Amino acid sequence: MTNRLRTEIQDEEAERELIVEEKPAKEISENALWQSFTKNFNAERATNALPFVLFIAFLGMIYIGNMHLAEKTVRDIDKIGKEVKELTSDYKTVKADLAYKSTLSEVAKRVDTLGIKESIEPPQRLKAQEVKDEH
Repeated sequence: MTNRLRTEIQDEEAERELIVEEKPAKEISENALWQSFTKNFNAERATNALPFVLFIAFLGMIYIGNMHLAEKTVRDIDKIGKEVKELTSDYKTVKADLAYKSTLSEVAKRVDTLGIKESIEPPQRLKAQEVKDEH
């Protein structure tokens, strides 16, 4: 009985070995594009396809040029944005400095060197007299 069991196990292992097959190396698929390049390739077809190939190459060059132009534009926008931020901060600084220098005490300090003094008397209102016109 033990021998029969061993023979059955050996038979099963042999069947498993038969089932496992080596996969062949991948072959290039025979699609229409590949066939048109390999089987029917001649000088006349190549000459007839040349304008289309040149058109595709031209479109590729336009695409590459457009990408370079877009990248340059993005870099310029970034550069100008940084410049705007810098000029905005300069504007705010100058505006704050002007507001400080135009206060009454700062103006008084600056004109004191010129000999001009602040008036202590309050302003007076002048009244114009009506002139009667005699003709």
